[in-house]
Amino acid sequence: MKAIIYEQYGPPEVLSLKEIDKPAPAQGQVLIRVQAASVNPYDWHFLRGTPGFLRLFTGLGKPKSPRLGADVAGIVEAAGPGVTLFKPGDAVFGMCEGSFAEYACGKEKELALKPESVPFPQAASLPIAAITALQALRDIGKLQPGQSVLINGASGGVGTFAVQIARWMGAEVTGVCSTRNVELVRSLGAGRVIDYTREVFTTGAHRYDVIFDTVGNHSLGAIRRVLQPAGIFVACGGGGPDKSSIDLLMGMFQMAAAAPFTKQKLAGVFAKINTADLGVLGVMVATGKLTPVLDRSYPLAEIADATRYVETGHARGKVIVAVA
Repeated sequence: MKAIIYEQYGPPEVLSLKEIDKPAPAQGQVLIRVQAASVNPYDWHFLRGTPGFLRLFTGLGKPKSPRLGADVAGIVEAAGPGVTLFKPGDAVFGMCEGSFAEYACGKEKELALKPESVPFPQAASLPIAAITALQALRDIGKLQPGQSVLINGASGGVGTFAVQIARWMGAEVTGVCSTRNVELVRSLGAGRVIDYTREVFTTGAHRYDVIFDTVGNHSLGAIRRVLQPAGIFVACGGGGPDKSSIDLLMGMFQMAAAAPFTKQKLAGVFAKINTADLGVLGVMVATGKLTPVLDRSYPLAEIADATRYVETGHARGKVIVAVA
């Protein structure tokens, strides 16, 4: 089968398309014939081995696993021992290791049945980005109807889902994006849109019950000035390939150091992919409550270009990899 391989850390240029053996599903896994995948910052963190401490888990000198890609939508080819939810022929979506390939194995607990009316590319856009948005707002932000929420990076992969989910939850949504994306973010349900090229939201008079930051381009002190006294700030990544490990660690340290001295809650989010939340999102898309924003689609052979584009930080919504 064909798969994207990286045998050393580095920029997208180190990626190559190669013929490798088809994997076999282990205990609790299924083998998926991949129809579509999507690109996330998660992928280029693994590709570049950044932040540096990530290599303690992925391999110090070179990657332990040469496969790349996580988001997946496809058809179950075979079920491994212990699998009870899926059978060959089922259309599924979720997370697996090495989804930039014709076949990949995924854990049963990180997959869900794909609603019949949802196309594979839309399903592939959901797992990491949409679950990050859902869990950030629902579980960490504790967002309630009528509360005000600001989403910094509202036109990106996570942000476009966050705007819609926050509106679905009954919140008053403010989105922050560039000039060219103002109408897009407004169309997704934001009642107010701030064009960051003309206005800095941290200098405004409005205060928010929840701030969900997917960019990380403002200091914690500036964020706290526009957060309600008992408000919740949720951080999700931020920066691009040039964002240093020290920058990220300093941000985490600042949040931890400030926590005991304020009623404001300061937290980060890392998506926990699970069948239940995937099912919620699948139904939302199938019933028209959530619409994935798909920017571009690349064939498998052009994954380096797709990754490079996502690294710019200016993709509108999700970037899809068309495999089938």
